[in-house]
Amino acid sequence: MPRYPTTTPTLFVIGGAEDRVGKASLLRHFLKLAGGRRAAIVVVPTASSFREEVAASYTEVFTRLGAREVTVVDPETRDEAHDTRLVDAVDAATGVFMSGGSQLRLSQLLPGTPLGDAIHRAHDRGAVIGGTSAGASIVSDFMISMGDEGVTPRQRASQVSAGLGLLRGVVVDQHFDQRARYGRLMSVIAPSPHLLGVGIDEDTAMVVSDGRTFEVRGSGAVFVLDCRRAVTDAADARAGAPVLVSGATVHTLPAGATFDLAERRLTGFVEQHPDLLVSVAAAKA
Repeated sequence: MPRYPTTTPTLFVIGGAEDRVGKASLLRHFLKLAGGRRAAIVVVPTASSFREEVAASYTEVFTRLGAREVTVVDPETRDEAHDTRLVDAVDAATGVFMSGGSQLRLSQLLPGTPLGDAIHRAHDRGAVIGGTSAGASIVSDFMISMGDEGVTPRQRASQVSAGLGLLRGVVVDQHFDQRARYGRLMSVIAPSPHLLGVGIDEDTAMVVSDGRTFEVRGSGAVFVLDCRRAVTDAADARAGAPVLVSGATVHTLPAGATFDLAERRLTGFVEQHPDLLVSVAAAKA
């Protein structure tokens, strides 16, 4: 049986375009959490239109960083997501990493299948579940599978599909700043204020422990959108019209920030300086 460095369920969710050829700092940290040189990594390139190239790229980087074993799991149909060989590979993994590509493809092939169930089991027992771009969005209950880009939220600007539900009560979006996805995330969260919106920049990760607390790593920021107390006309706005949203709470969290998803508040910040780390206690809610 694989040895797990922790029994705390951990998600490693990257906003896309992470470094794979240089220091690969985010992937290096993912591998460390998954057991370092003892790690058995499963790469799922299924979302990509270039699956063989993506599988080879992640196999190379995780091998270069010192993983004991890297296995590719790539179902092409929903029937293949029932294949016991693929399920067994995930059951033996200490880390599972899902690539970028099409969110809809992942939504069709993973949730509600034995392979999706195996990813849940892996998460529950302490394997690290990671993903980038589409592989990031799939971890939440619901994901934005397509939608318009831009700053202004508009009625019916986004399509939502089912995710794996590893991160409850949250909708994750990615390439957030680089592709101006503020509006589409707002258009989803404003009419569903019980959900939190999380937008992750490229080369940036939220590392979630116990389904509740996350730490930000990488070169960008994580954007958290809370509409619990916002006023909106989302129920009445016509298709394509700008949506009124007033009173939403926004958190922009760079590397070093920690955040409690259950309490919806900042819990700490370690400011990142080249020569100095300054610890700043978070204000009480």
